[in-house]
Amino acid sequence: MISFRRAGFVLAFLGASTAAAAAGHTVAYDRYSLVIDGKPTYLWSGSFHYWRLPSPDLWLDVLQKMKAAGFNGVEVYFDWGYHSPKRGVYDFSGIRDVDRLLDMARDVGIYVIACPGPYINAETDAGGFPGWLVTTAGKPRSDSPEYTAAYREWMTQINRIIARHQVTDGRGTVLLYQVENELYDESDDTRRYMQALEDKARADGITVPLTGNHNGNFVSGLGATDIPGQDSYPLDFDCSHPERWNAIYDFSAERRELTQAPLFFPEYQGGAFDVWGGPGYEACRKLTGPAFERVFYESMMAAGSTMLNFYMTYGGINWGWLSSPGVYTSYDYGAAITASRQLTGKYDQQKLIGYMIHAVPPLARTDAVGASVPDNRRLRATARINPDDGTRFYFLRHAEPQDTSNDATHLKIALGGASETTVPQQPGTAIHVDGRDAKILLANFRFGKQNLAYSTSELMTQLSEGAKDLALFYGRHGEDGETVLRYPAQPSVRVLEGTVATHWDAATHSLRLNYRHDGLARVVIEQGEASLLLLIGDNDAAIRFWQLDTAKGPVLVRGPYLVRDAMQVGDTVALTGDTEQAGELEVFAASDTRGVTWNGVPVDAVATPSASLLAHVAGPAPVTLPRLDRWRVHMGAPEIAPTFDDSRWQATDRASSPNPHWDHRLPILDSDAYGFHHGNVWYRGHFRATGKETGVRLAANIGVHLGNHGIFTAWLNGHFLGNNPSGAQEFAIDPAWLKKGEDNVLSVLVDNHGHLQEERNGAFRERRGLLSATFAGAPTDIRWKIQGNSGGEDLPDPVRGPFNAGGLFGERMGWQLPGFDDGRWKAATLPQVTDAPGVDWYRTTFRLDLPEGQDVPIALRIHDAAPHHYRAVVFVNGWQIGRYISDVGPQTDFELPSGLLNRQGDNTIAIAAWSTAQDGGLGEVSLVRQGNYRTPLRQRTVEAPDYDALMRSRKAASRP
Repeated sequence: MISFRRAGFVLAFLGASTAAAAAGHTVAYDRYSLVIDGKPTYLWSGSFHYWRLPSPDLWLDVLQKMKAAGFNGVEVYFDWGYHSPKRGVYDFSGIRDVDRLLDMARDVGIYVIACPGPYINAETDAGGFPGWLVTTAGKPRSDSPEYTAAYREWMTQINRIIARHQVTDGRGTVLLYQVENELYDESDDTRRYMQALEDKARADGITVPLTGNHNGNFVSGLGATDIPGQDSYPLDFDCSHPERWNAIYDFSAERRELTQAPLFFPEYQGGAFDVWGGPGYEACRKLTGPAFERVFYESMMAAGSTMLNFYMTYGGINWGWLSSPGVYTSYDYGAAITASRQLTGKYDQQKLIGYMIHAVPPLARTDAVGASVPDNRRLRATARINPDDGTRFYFLRHAEPQDTSNDATHLKIALGGASETTVPQQPGTAIHVDGRDAKILLANFRFGKQNLAYSTSELMTQLSEGAKDLALFYGRHGEDGETVLRYPAQPSVRVLEGTVATHWDAATHSLRLNYRHDGLARVVIEQGEASLLLLIGDNDAAIRFWQLDTAKGPVLVRGPYLVRDAMQVGDTVALTGDTEQAGELEVFAASDTRGVTWNGVPVDAVATPSASLLAHVAGPAPVTLPRLDRWRVHMGAPEIAPTFDDSRWQATDRASSPNPHWDHRLPILDSDAYGFHHGNVWYRGHFRATGKETGVRLAANIGVHLGNHGIFTAWLNGHFLGNNPSGAQEFAIDPAWLKKGEDNVLSVLVDNHGHLQEERNGAFRERRGLLSATFAGAPTDIRWKIQGNSGGEDLPDPVRGPFNAGGLFGERMGWQLPGFDDGRWKAATLPQVTDAPGVDWYRTTFRLDLPEGQDVPIALRIHDAAPHHYRAVVFVNGWQIGRYISDVGPQTDFELPSGLLNRQGDNTIAIAAWSTAQDGGLGEVSLVRQGNYRTPLRQRTVEAPDYDALMRSRKAASRP
């Protein structure tokens, strides 16, 4: 155990507690694991970004689904830029109410790893730095005074929220606090920086252990964290080859080197991000699917890790302009829970492991121990033992994880004596390990009144009530299984269901059960007053079980799509959960349970020979979505016309810039310098033509790194010059387009795909927007005006926030909002094709009447029969929920989170289609039902201003 003193107070990890912790819980750790209130605890956690799900009611949905899968932890990154549109302005209301999020975590009963940065990476714009930080000086992620003054603003704001939700004061479940993120440089200034962050956290009342994910850095000395962490993404991020696996790195050496802290993975691969033009997230889900989870996650457990957090468990959506260059609107990540909040096979596999971790507490304290080599040398066995009670764990997989052969073996295991026993013992049977599979086998494990010698099946869970025990084992369908239990005398055995052979060995006091995994078998074993209900299922049967805790003990439920919560009320178990279809509901609860309610409604339940209650629950009502066949269209780029009035636009008159990427040339054109940090930006350059101009060279920084697909399009006096996706190009000028001796106008629309993430090189400050313009044939000067999102850093719509709006004319005029009158627009039918480069806006309304008590994930789909040169910005009820590039992809479906949609009423879709060449337009647009579930989940509409409210706000702001 560790005891240390920081920042004028003692944080005790030796059983004593501080004044702050006395009212709450003690958090300790040793070389094995976290120790919470004196109990060694295995941390099984997943990452969730609340800011990628702009509907707070759905935060609860994700947290409940994680808890139901056996996770006892959630890692939460807090995005500085999401909360701060302007220096000194911080918003923690509405969709940014992290107090509410942390209260939800407390109510659900899940620990929180708090990660406030200030830098978070996360494939988000500038790695979480706010847009206004781009225009400041000072080396990022260092102890420079300018950067320090900026980040201390944020840390003061976010730390005060995190501090009041800590486990140690009894008011919350924040268990750990991560300092910075993926900082791999241990130079003197970064050490001072890390120490300053830690000192700031302690001064702001953070009393839980400080962690890091810096891959072996900051383990000791100045800036060291209490519990260091390792990031590991063993399959990398190329989802285009989902069949390709890499080798497994053995972290056993790192485990041995940690003499005072557990082996912690703050980020272990839970999926992969996908890039513009990539194969799509289903390929990422296949790459990192259930087989990967079994083989690689269990290998980390075999190395001795007791703190695993998976990035991501729910990824969400890059709504608005949240994403960094490279990744597109979806941040589904191929995660266990999809962006539409649906459960996958990955979720099922994580639940199987998560329940086992909860059911076998000895796993939190193990040492490596020798294991005999399997008789099939293609396979590898690794063993660990709990030093206190002798429980053994055998991790079995192929020696080469890429091996796709199906193999069988026998394994010698130690059962407490000097000799080893070869298992399985039944002649003609073996332990099967399919290609890219792995198993965790238990031996010498005591639970309830039972003594498990070993099982070649895997334990999912076990629970006890007095002298009555229940255990659920599982294996792959059709494989042999063998389970051996020890009893003082021969017990009574009744096979209630399935085919199970039994054999009693009086010499060893062992009851052996042999079977084949097929559906669900049930066996009752009794000796005296003690009994065991042994459930033996194949994988498909096992994943239909849910375990929940109540004040009277654990409850096991079989059948539904999801069980969210359980409460024992007298002799009734009150369950809440979701169904995707009508089906069975079987409840294993306290013996005095007589009734069951499901989502508040009593259900008829009958007792079964398994001492359970069996009922039926209804599925959801059918849902049909409306067709989107009534559209209106309007030209949306009046800035192209030379007569457009840009007199109220911002002149590009900055004379200097603190940005280290400024090349000291004038004029300064980059959009961040003028407070336009996100989205599309217009430039209009005025010049008096000499008539000798033969071409114009335009250079823009649109973030072409990492597969990003920014672009700019240019016009001269309304004539299309062309577009460029690479950053610079000289466009030829037709002399007939020039008005010699008069005012001429260059109109340039620039799309950047966000600021780069930061690796301590200042890359997030790379200039965005137009950078320079020079004429060929004449040294003609240009006077530039710039216009981005309305208000710049002073947001007219703070509810939707800084990432929601860009600088298109329609956005500035509120065309994306409900309530805007488009009655004078032309009627349109989709798909449409146009040969006129520019921007067209399309709008339609539709009415939903979704049944109460149902969760119906809906997506908007854009379909092009053939690629066209256009990109679309999609708004639903004023929320920018996606960006589509027809000739790049891969995303065509855009999730519409419940809360942004009006479930019972009218909804507005507005799409700005920017045709970047002569073959643009907009494809077919439709609504897609992604699922349909009967649920108790509340799904309230997120209140946000409509057109009239926004116009009133603007008028009020413009008054002197």
